[in-house]
Amino acid sequence: MLCVEFEDQLTDYLEGSLNGETQRACAEHSLRCPVCHGLLSEVKNALQACRTSTPPPPSPALEARILMQTTPETAMTCEEFENHLTDYLDGFLPATLYHRWERHAALCEHCTDLPGEVVRSIGACYSSINEELPVPTGLHESILQATLGTTQAARMRAPLAARLAARVRDFLDAIVTPQLATVATMALVAVLVGTSTLSDDGSIGGMYRAIAQSAGRGPAISVNLKRVAGNLVGEAAGGNQSDDDGAPSQSPRNGDKKPE
Repeated sequence: MLCVEFEDQLTDYLEGSLNGETQRACAEHSLRCPVCHGLLSEVKNALQACRTSTPPPPSPALEARILMQTTPETAMTCEEFENHLTDYLDGFLPATLYHRWERHAALCEHCTDLPGEVVRSIGACYSSINEELPVPTGLHESILQATLGTTQAARMRAPLAARLAARVRDFLDAIVTPQLATVATMALVAVLVGTSTLSDDGSIGGMYRAIAQSAGRGPAISVNLKRVAGNLVGEAAGGNQSDDDGAPSQSPRNGDKKPE
């Protein structure tokens, strides 16, 4: 076998896709020829290194250059890049513009650092908001001079109707507030006394039940009160009379017949 034939069939020989006779002829030639033996060793070492080595991470710049060379119509100008910068930072950029924007950021040296600078500027603005800065000397006077033409602030008074309404409210508060406090105190005392004397369980509901029961017995109570009042009036008019045994005699009640 010639060296040229060995080189042509080297890939198939390493993959083991040759027939038995050709595979054996290539093996014998690699052992007899020092040049082909060295070539076979180099190819084997290269393949082993490719299998054991880790692939490098994909480079955005490489991908952007490939796309720029293959699809130049998708390129973005620096002006378009700056116009879409705010939408990119807010996360509102569509997918089609998003990839074009990132490719331009990876290739353009002028626009690569622009997003980082904008983010740092926004962070500095947020941090400065929380810092309380001292008021510059003469700021108030400068504002008054620029707006009113004088450094003396004009005294502002409320309208006459508003001042009269405020005085009336103050006068009514001084009169009504103590009376309301007295009424509230009397109502509280009435509730406490009613719950302790009328209620059977010491609650407001028990007091309401006792009042309702008393209201239901109202006619009978009024008749008894009239009868007792009539007895007292009769005793006062007739005086106290005693019987033979010294016991006082009872005066006739209203409606009773006198004994003969």
